[in-house]
Amino acid sequence: MTEKDLITRALLFCADPPSERHKRQIIDFLKDKYQSDIPLVWVEDKSIKNGFRLEVEKDGQKSVYDWSLEARLNQLKEDLRRLSPSVDNIIPLIKETIRNWTPKAMEQEIGTVLTVGDGIATVKGLPNASYQEILLFSSGIRGMVQELKNDEVGCILFDDGSSIAAGSPVKRTGRTAGIPVGRDFIGRVVDALGNPIDKEEPITADEYRSLESPAPSITDRKPVYRPMETGILAIDSMFPIGHGQRELIIGDRQTGKTSLAVDTILNQKGKDVICIYVAIGQKASTVAQTVHTLRRFGAMEYTTVISASASDPAPLQYIAPYSGCTLGEYFMNKGRSVLIIYDDLTKHAVAYRSLSLLLERSPGREAYPGDIFFLHSRLLERSAQLSDEKGGGSMTALPIVETKAGDISAYIPTNIISITDGQIYLEKDLFFSGQRPAINIGLSVSRVGSNAQTKAMKAAVGSLRLDLAQFQEMEVFMQFAGDLDEMTQKQLSYGQGLMYLLRQEKHEILTLYEQVILLTAALNRVMQDVSPEDVPDFKHGLLEYFEKQASYISREIEKTRELKPELKEEIVNIARKYANTVWHKAR
Repeated sequence: MTEKDLITRALLFCADPPSERHKRQIIDFLKDKYQSDIPLVWVEDKSIKNGFRLEVEKDGQKSVYDWSLEARLNQLKEDLRRLSPSVDNIIPLIKETIRNWTPKAMEQEIGTVLTVGDGIATVKGLPNASYQEILLFSSGIRGMVQELKNDEVGCILFDDGSSIAAGSPVKRTGRTAGIPVGRDFIGRVVDALGNPIDKEEPITADEYRSLESPAPSITDRKPVYRPMETGILAIDSMFPIGHGQRELIIGDRQTGKTSLAVDTILNQKGKDVICIYVAIGQKASTVAQTVHTLRRFGAMEYTTVISASASDPAPLQYIAPYSGCTLGEYFMNKGRSVLIIYDDLTKHAVAYRSLSLLLERSPGREAYPGDIFFLHSRLLERSAQLSDEKGGGSMTALPIVETKAGDISAYIPTNIISITDGQIYLEKDLFFSGQRPAINIGLSVSRVGSNAQTKAMKAAVGSLRLDLAQFQEMEVFMQFAGDLDEMTQKQLSYGQGLMYLLRQEKHEILTLYEQVILLTAALNRVMQDVSPEDVPDFKHGLLEYFEKQASYISREIEKTRELKPELKEEIVNIARKYANTVWHKAR
């Protein structure tokens, strides 16, 4: 069958019959385009006030060349959007664009819906559609190409597909899926497509960025070296997080994973860090509670919340973390420091599994598709500490993963553990025993280590982790022992005191100098004679005492971020004085 046999006819839609010159120009265009003489049929269409629309039917597919006034204005609007103007320079830019702008005869492929349901539409007649291209359905619903086959494409829908029916037309947009980004998103609550959902004024975007982008190359990165302080003593002392790091927070449900992430956001106040919290598959009431907490502590001034709640379609839950990462990259590329929380990637993987099964992809382990590892690696690898040549910005990722019955060897947890630079494992038994944050010291690790710690913290932390490991080993052994000698009892009491020292109430943030003072005092056995149950009261009293009697120490630590030997000795002496006088008298 020749190309000529495949083309049936060309339809010219306009309000009035074309002149002979106009008709000849269109026929010449068709002959040059398709290398064949094509019969041209005029169809009266009074809705086209200015211009015309040309439709060519070919092999059951339809190509549209829209030269109407509305289509030309849309072309102009798309050209302007690609230039990403800001509000200040939009007027002169429009004038300059109109002066130099020439409309093009753009071909539009029109496909047909084969099937639709469960957030998935199958479309035929779009042979040139590309992966992650946005498609526009006749009802105004938008979708994204997710599956490419020889004769059809699978499309995920970004809204309720009940208005889409089999046989309805679908139009390519030629645009890759993306979201608007800009400074005005700070302090707002938006959905996965960047639309505000906090009932406040519309957001003015600075530009439009694709959801997917390549991760920074090795040459564009710097080693992680700047501390990202969480304000949580157990983390900052033993599992430090640095700017540009990816530290996994993992544990069963209701073990404090979200609280730990939110506390980290709260601790960034006044530190010139932009925070992005991505809520995936959570209840709307839970997200509202988190937003309320951020507002109460003044953290929404530097935070953006992106929500794809449990009631949202699976496609929105799938793209939500990529939307957050895209917004974070916008700030990172401008030299800013960004902290992004993905809460949580387990629900993200489940949403992607649902889409993949509906798209008839082959299931693998635990019914997940074969590219589930790539799903998260291409997301988390975009977090980095950029080199000075690239502006020196950073994006730190704290992905959250939920386990079942403490099984960290399941498919998704092991995948993400292998991608990230360490993990903080929250244990259910520790949580219910009152140890909060319930961090399992043996299974938690930071692969960046002391590179992301200040000199003051390095000097203060000493042998904390080793002491705790020895205490936990001794505690297990002593369950089977009888009477204990005095030295062993002191060692157990010391270890229990350290565990109580690491306890922090929710939203109780400790500054660097407070952490340094507490660690220095505890590791020099100042709290040796304090019963473990009294350690929380002791540490609060000790910090108040330092604030009143030796505030110069806190100023020195905050200024130099170092702990010199003479200053360390002074802290120990003052702490002993407090223990032997103020605390002893109070008891």
